[in-house]
Amino acid sequence: MYRNLLFYIAVLSVFGVGTYLVLDYGARVQPRETSMERKLEPGSAGFHQQQPKTEASTASLVGELRQNLQHPLSILLLQVVVVILAARIVGNLFLRMGQPAVIGEIVAGIILGPSLLGMFFPGAQVFLFPASSMDFLKLLSQVGVILFMFIVGMDLNVQHLRQKAHAAVLVSHASIVVPFFLGVTLALLIYPSMAPAHISFSAFALFIGVAMSITAFPVLARIIAERGLNKTHLGSTAIACAAVDDVTAWCILAMVVALVRANGLSGGLLTIFLTLIFIGVMLFVVKPQADRLLGEKIRSEINGKGTMALVLVIIFTSGLFTEVIGIHALFGAFLAGVVMPSHESLRNFLRQRLETVSSGFLLPLFFAYTGLRTQIGLLDDWQSWLVCLGVIGVAIAGKLGGSMLAARWTGMNWQESFSLGALMNTRGLIELIVLNLGYDLGILPPKIFGVMVLMALTTTFMTGPLLSLSEFWSRRRALIGKTANPQHESRVALPGVLDPPAGVKV
Repeated sequence: MYRNLLFYIAVLSVFGVGTYLVLDYGARVQPRETSMERKLEPGSAGFHQQQPKTEASTASLVGELRQNLQHPLSILLLQVVVVILAARIVGNLFLRMGQPAVIGEIVAGIILGPSLLGMFFPGAQVFLFPASSMDFLKLLSQVGVILFMFIVGMDLNVQHLRQKAHAAVLVSHASIVVPFFLGVTLALLIYPSMAPAHISFSAFALFIGVAMSITAFPVLARIIAERGLNKTHLGSTAIACAAVDDVTAWCILAMVVALVRANGLSGGLLTIFLTLIFIGVMLFVVKPQADRLLGEKIRSEINGKGTMALVLVIIFTSGLFTEVIGIHALFGAFLAGVVMPSHESLRNFLRQRLETVSSGFLLPLFFAYTGLRTQIGLLDDWQSWLVCLGVIGVAIAGKLGGSMLAARWTGMNWQESFSLGALMNTRGLIELIVLNLGYDLGILPPKIFGVMVLMALTTTFMTGPLLSLSEFWSRRRALIGKTANPQHESRVALPGVLDPPAGVKV
């Protein structure tokens, strides 16, 4: 040990002293004077008096630090730190309020945007999110959304859908048709004053109808798990209905996007035709091959880099194809998740790795990007707020009301029907993805975009309280029933203790 220490000290001393001597000697060596330097003598043109050494070095250091901080990579790293911290803090706050953390993360994104930070600290908001950084932030957040949609598609349980097909199809399609019709009707009222001039009424109305029809499957599943409803009839029915709802709504949205992006009806029909071919290839070609290739890795318990690389290739290739044919990469990623093998070990392996990156890192960037687009300050008159309240009311009436009435028709009692309607009314992150898509396509102007974001937050925020209210009604009704039959209550509460002796009539 001492021998190594002595050698270490000797090496540092010898080479350290040698480096110092070389630098000291080099400081006394003068470079040869060039012809250009001879021209720049004191008093000649081009000569500038140097600043004092201390002031010049300090100014140079401060300027260099400022320049380094404004480098695109520095800005991106600063954005990531601020966004993740804000998402965690506000998300935990909403968790303590009994709400899903995703609502808090969405609110954190709005706080960092022009609606709050930009209103009170515009300089900080412009420095933190300069216009030059928005394109890269958008692309990075889109990667997170693509990975998230893959997880959503992977969580789609086709076998569960078959078991609950009767109620699920009826309730989910009623929860799409009713709000879709109400959304199209609402678009008729707000189109003349709020829609972009270059967007046709059909595109605007169809998109508003789809936005009203969305249910946030992942948020709904999380609420059901947190409340312990997984094994109940209500929970399983809600999961199946939300899954059917998502698939149907995304198919309708794909057609709407294809018609908006295409040049004329023929282009739209071509895009839809290519989409149908892509769906068929994914279901009947890619899915069997994925079962074979990934199944071998599962049976040999090889869940490593090779598996992850193959899955990422499938995700991004699917997303690339749907982006090229004219819909969006999100649809390809969702379908890539649907065709994954149904082996639970593989799905857990993929979910653990992708969810950590997407939910913990990339999705908060998407929330921040959405918040930067949301300008609540544009709602600056009572007419705008009246439209906002009308949109929220139509969304609740169409989704909650349509789902509740359809569930009651299938034989569920009113309490379960109301709970199912409250769950289907959850919009959350999926709604934000749809709204951002409409904003990118130019269908939704900034004011309508802000209104729809507030609608998504409101309908998601109210899910927990409505479920608690439904549970309160259920407990109160049960308590009233027990009070009306006290003898039955006593016998149930104390079995065997109050039983009369043998031969005694009661």
